[in-house]
Amino acid sequence: MAQAAFKTCEICVSAPGSQYCLECEQYFCENCKTLHKRQNMSKNHQFQSSSDVIPEGKSKCKDHHEDVSFVCNTCNVAVCSSCVTGSHKRHDFSKLYDSIARLKAKNEKELRRKVQEATKNMKNFEEGIKTFDVKVEVVVKAITEEGTQIKAMIDKCIAEMIASVRDQSRTEKDKLKRIIADTKIDLKAGSDLDKKIYELDKTRNDEKLLQSLQKLADDIEKLTIEPIFEFPNVHFTARSATNNDIKQIVGTFKISEMRSKQNSLVMKEVIKQKSEYEHDMKPKDQERYLYRCQRCGKEERTNK
Repeated sequence: MAQAAFKTCEICVSAPGSQYCLECEQYFCENCKTLHKRQNMSKNHQFQSSSDVIPEGKSKCKDHHEDVSFVCNTCNVAVCSSCVTGSHKRHDFSKLYDSIARLKAKNEKELRRKVQEATKNMKNFEEGIKTFDVKVEVVVKAITEEGTQIKAMIDKCIAEMIASVRDQSRTEKDKLKRIIADTKIDLKAGSDLDKKIYELDKTRNDEKLLQSLQKLADDIEKLTIEPIFEFPNVHFTARSATNNDIKQIVGTFKISEMRSKQNSLVMKEVIKQKSEYEHDMKPKDQERYLYRCQRCGKEERTNK
């Protein structure tokens, strides 16, 4: 696309046309602009920098070599007036500028909605981590207070239990951190698409712009937003002490894994008794996720 800065003044046809008269739709150099503003009939004309002028689209129909001014909604292509009465007869049409305007509005609205949703979700994630940390500390305190009442013979049991709580809570907290990291990536992608919208706003309205906007709409559609998960919970249940069951004196704790609030898919809960401190989950399977190819439908487990 030619830059307005290289236009020549259309009055003196010698100096660079650095100014554009909105009323006359002509390029002026600085001297010709001054003379133009001195005339009574044009003294109120408005000027803007030539670099800010977006030229009108001049796309031509490949079949009829006429200006493209319509969009065939049936075939999803830009067409000229001859196409409307010819090969695209009886199809559904809209004006090219109207289609561009609708796509711009749709893209901006959809991107704003997703960015706002991602921002809200990330705030909930951060607040959830703080709440979860408080609950974890409450459980640790309850376990510690209960343990101080037990004789020295079960001190080792108390230490192992606290270590298990912290270890499992750290696992859940790490999951939340990974979700926040993914959300930040979504926000970055949204910001890049927003910049693309801004760049396209300064592009001339032609078939190429229509195609760019359609691709941008596809990219926005592909932009994924991390859903809100039900944050893991943790609590402590005390039990009565007996001489024959030392390991059950302190009680049990439970840390539930995250689950999506949107699809209600409940993840496996991790419940540990005082007599069982080993993790059930296999380390190699903890960070593996199932992906499905949208083209071939093949499923594959991949490390995140």
